[in-house]
Amino acid sequence: MVRGSCILLLLAAGAACTKASPPKEAPPPAENKPMTPPPPATPPPPNPGDIPAPADVKAPPADAEKTASGLASKVLKPGTGKEHPTAADTVEVHYTGWQSSDGRMFDSSVKRGQPAKFPLGHVIKGWTEGVQLMTVGEKTRFWIPGNLAYDNSPRPGAPKGMLVFDIELLSIK
Repeated sequence: MVRGSCILLLLAAGAACTKASPPKEAPPPAENKPMTPPPPATPPPPNPGDIPAPADVKAPPADAEKTASGLASKVLKPGTGKEHPTAADTVEVHYTGWQSSDGRMFDSSVKRGQPAKFPLGHVIKGWTEGVQLMTVGEKTRFWIPGNLAYDNSPRPGAPKGMLVFDIELLSIK
C-alpha cells in the first residue's frame, strides 16, 4: 500500500509543480490611420513559348476598320481568295489570342502547332462576324469588345474584357 501511495503522491506533486503560462496580452489598439490599399496585382510572367502581344494590344490603331457592333480589324496580310465564309461554314484557322488588359496570351493554335477547325456559327460573336470579312490566305488582327467575346459567358476562367486575336483563314468547307 505504501508503494501505491508514493506513486499517487508523486503524480500529485508533479501536477502541483507545473507552471501555468501567463495570460497573453491583447494586441495594442490600432491607430486611426487610413488603410493603404494593396499595390495593384502584377500579372504573372508569360508562360514559356507564349507569343508576345502586339504593340497595339491595348487599343485598335486609328487606321483599323470598325463595324457597327464595335468590332475593329486590320488586315496584316491580304488573302488570295475571293470567297468569304458564312456563319454556316466550317473554317480552318491559325490564331493567337491576348487579353487587352494585360497583354497575356491566353490561347494559340500557332503555339500548339495545330490549326483549329470549327463551325463559324459556334464561336464567340466577334469571331463569327470578323472571320466572315476574311478570304482564304488572309491574316487579320481583331480587337473584339467584351460583349462580343466572353463577358456574358458563364464559362469559368474565360477571359473578360476586350480580346485581341490574330487570325489566319486557311480554308473554308
